[in-house]
Amino acid sequence: MAGLDRLFRPKSVAVIGGGYWARSIIEQCRKIGFQGAIYPIHPKATDVDGIPVYRTLADLPETPDAAFICVNRNATIDVVRELSQMGAGGAVCFASGFLESQAETQDGASLQAELVSAAGDMPIVGPNCYGFVNYLDQACLWPDQHGGIPVDSGVAIITQSSNIAINLSMHTRALPIAYLMTAGNQAKVSMADLARFVLADPRVTALGLHIEGLGDPNEFLQLAQEAHAIGKGIVAIKVGVSDQAQAATISHTASLAGSAAGASALFERLGVAQVQDLTTFMDTLMVLHHVGPLNGDTVATISCSGGEASLMADLGQAVGVEFPDLIPNQRDSLRDALGDKVALANPLDYHTYIWGDGAAMGKCYAAMMLGDQDATILVVDFPRADRCSQSAWDCVIEAVEYAHAQSDRVLILAASLAENMPEHVAERLGALGIPCLNGLRESLEAVKAAAAIGQGIQNDQPLWISSPSETSVTLSEAEAKAALSHSGLTVPAARVVSLDDIDNQGDFPFPAVLKAQGLAHKSDEGGVALNLTSLDAVKSAAQNMGRDSFLMEQMITGAVCEILIGVVADPAHGFVLTLAAGGVMTEILKDSTTLVLPVTSQDVTEAFQRLKIAPILNGYRGQPAVDMAALVDAVMSVQSYVQQNMNDVLEVEINPVIATPNTAIAVDALIRRAT
Repeated sequence: MAGLDRLFRPKSVAVIGGGYWARSIIEQCRKIGFQGAIYPIHPKATDVDGIPVYRTLADLPETPDAAFICVNRNATIDVVRELSQMGAGGAVCFASGFLESQAETQDGASLQAELVSAAGDMPIVGPNCYGFVNYLDQACLWPDQHGGIPVDSGVAIITQSSNIAINLSMHTRALPIAYLMTAGNQAKVSMADLARFVLADPRVTALGLHIEGLGDPNEFLQLAQEAHAIGKGIVAIKVGVSDQAQAATISHTASLAGSAAGASALFERLGVAQVQDLTTFMDTLMVLHHVGPLNGDTVATISCSGGEASLMADLGQAVGVEFPDLIPNQRDSLRDALGDKVALANPLDYHTYIWGDGAAMGKCYAAMMLGDQDATILVVDFPRADRCSQSAWDCVIEAVEYAHAQSDRVLILAASLAENMPEHVAERLGALGIPCLNGLRESLEAVKAAAAIGQGIQNDQPLWISSPSETSVTLSEAEAKAALSHSGLTVPAARVVSLDDIDNQGDFPFPAVLKAQGLAHKSDEGGVALNLTSLDAVKSAAQNMGRDSFLMEQMITGAVCEILIGVVADPAHGFVLTLAAGGVMTEILKDSTTLVLPVTSQDVTEAFQRLKIAPILNGYRGQPAVDMAALVDAVMSVQSYVQQNMNDVLEVEINPVIATPNTAIAVDALIRRAT
């Protein structure tokens, strides 16, 4: 595929098609100040807003750098083929009805394949997308209104929803947008291709992604590595749940490690900040644009209200940021600025008696910035301009500018309500590199997200990618344990027996567990008998189960904790590893953490410490701790099995692994493989 420069920084643009959309393209080109040639193409029209219309592409005086194709899907293929043959720089394909319609029509996939073939080496964006706006070079292939203006630098936003792209462009937050792009079906140019292009532009400060389908996870690994190397953060919203993850419902692992969990684990590994809503998305981009990734997520907050200080403290606990104690230098400077009337703490309520004195307020803000925190947040809501005067708040701006001049530390303004942060204030302070955010929780979430990016890539090993399979087979418990034991997993002594074989097992180590084979939920269906101390007890239990085949196992005692270890092959995110409280606690506690393979022993050790049951694993209130090395080895053994069987393993679950002070033994196991 050819480079993307001609497409996204064109000197000439062809608009193929007629009607509202084609006219809008030309209107938006003019509105943004595009200085190149515009060539409308239509077989019947004579001019569009005074611009001469050409009948065919062959009639053009030059080969266009970029084209917007707004004709039906079948005609789009012919136009793409002609553009490619004449050496055009690229095209945006507006039409729908390709792969995204495959659920409704059978020809969507074949049409998209035909489109890709017609394009040859020429890049195409879409189909089924709105195109792009390049605010840096004032180039626009966009068939609708947008709210941006030309900028010298800013963030890039790439979405898989044209409407969300439009909505984001209409913000009033003084966040400069350098590129606004929609990816559509990604038939030829992927979201990672678009992201790589914009991040390479030195005028782009950060990247925001709205993602419905991720594509190749290793493409995003490479993208994350490139972004990290140049110090640019990526923030993402991931929506949707894969059909494959929904279908994998035969075990606890599948329900715990769905597509959403896999996406979160992947983003964490890649040092990409994942957020859940568009407000936090924009606020995180604002932080990244002005100050870049943060070193950590500790904060100090300042407000002139005890209510706001308390609210920030509560929200901080919910979000997971920390409020470090005041250090002596910070405390002394605050006391010098505020006197004895104010109780000094973080969060700080500096009261209102210095309100209106910009110098005193600035001294207070500067003093608070002296602490060990990674960011200082000033809570301030400006009055509405249509009914009130904002002049009494000039002291805040004066104080912020003073405090900022005294320190190179991160200072952020946050309004409790989005409508209470005027755009002109955000523009003025943004020019100094001070982010102005919209919402208290959102500001804390943005700090948390910027800190996640600052931690960098957690593990840069290439991800293991699975292939989906429509058919599968589930191994018996005995077969699964035998397979996993060959990869190093410790399992109990066991034998598969019939009712008649039980009398011949006199050398078996007791106590024993008897399990009926062929039952998906053995415990619920009376297919498990525990603590059997003799062959007679085993035989009696077998007779009560009414089955033909049994797994007779040595019973493991001395458990400190039960753990679930599971892996699900998720085509969207690779092999997803789930660690959780096991046994009956899996459903009761819903205590789990997720990683993507491959992992290191250190990754696994840290993951176990994120579980709610971590205190039990570590030895709670004088009780013995588990053999953590053995528990980690159990996880690494499962990973080894997956690596050896990567082409056909769909799911592995061990629930539970019994963790004792001396070992970790898998007492139940499930493997589902492709057929």
